[in-house]
Amino acid sequence: MTGRFAPSPTGALHLGNLRTALAAWLSARAAGESFLVRMEDLDRVTASPDHERSQLADLEALGLDRDGPVVRQSERFELYRAAIDRLRSAGLVYPCYCTRREIRAEIDAAAQAPNGPVPDGAYPGTCRRLDARARAEREAAGRRPALRLRTDGEVVEIVDDVWGAVPGRLDDVVLARSDGVPAYNLAVVVDDAAQGVTQVVRGDDLLPSTPRRVHLQRLLGLPTPRYRHVPLVLGPDGRRLAKRDGPVTLAELGAGHGAPGRSERLDTIVTALASSLGLLEPGERITTASLAALAGRFDVDRLPRLPLAWPDLAARLGV
Repeated sequence: MTGRFAPSPTGALHLGNLRTALAAWLSARAAGESFLVRMEDLDRVTASPDHERSQLADLEALGLDRDGPVVRQSERFELYRAAIDRLRSAGLVYPCYCTRREIRAEIDAAAQAPNGPVPDGAYPGTCRRLDARARAEREAAGRRPALRLRTDGEVVEIVDDVWGAVPGRLDDVVLARSDGVPAYNLAVVVDDAAQGVTQVVRGDDLLPSTPRRVHLQRLLGLPTPRYRHVPLVLGPDGRRLAKRDGPVTLAELGAGHGAPGRSERLDTIVTALASSLGLLEPGERITTASLAALAGRFDVDRLPRLPLAWPDLAARLGV
């Protein structure tokens, strides 16, 4: 039995990330499960070892310990390519030469079509029926194809522990980018199975993409973990919390390594995060050292169903 947290090492973790990490850690510990950390560093241009070290240090500072070594997606390309080969052998993979601009134009046109709109952001299947001549023309023009999964637009229903039954219509998701880098949706499915992950806690912005992953799991004969999607922390503009919204990282909040009064500040932060998840009584305070005791009262039914506004979290932090 295993839970996990899987950030992308492209910058410092902000409080929204750390709140989700805390929920994932408590959910795993409450069930007596192991807790893993995986670095989703598929793109080595944007990912950085320095960011990885910083993120791991922040998790440890809050008391979120892990079991086993850190796994990095950048070191597992062979596993992802083997999965793509299995799908290709089943006739479920085709090359896609579309640019993002072309895909957007097709989606906008489909939204006006008389047969009704396609799902928001879904690939409209532009390259799905290209013949050999059309593919050769595109490659002669220097276009390098991505690889997509062939689907029939079917509806897959997933069951989430927070949101219940959630249906989603499939589209032809990318399996590998045009530069050969395996795509995130495929890599996550392969990794969760390979690591024995049985429980996934993450932000609810990823809920719409979960039916795609469940479909991939079924095609590859892989187990489906339990999903728990937690509402996000939103900035003043209603978008996901980001650095533009204020002091949102441990370092910016005076809880970075070597900062004066760091220990007390970390206790304030972990108290605010746990309280925002509905796990503390009014006025109750915890410390990073006593965090494990909080696992005993973790209950998915206590998790909030509404997003947390940054001003509300900032008020809990006194900033």
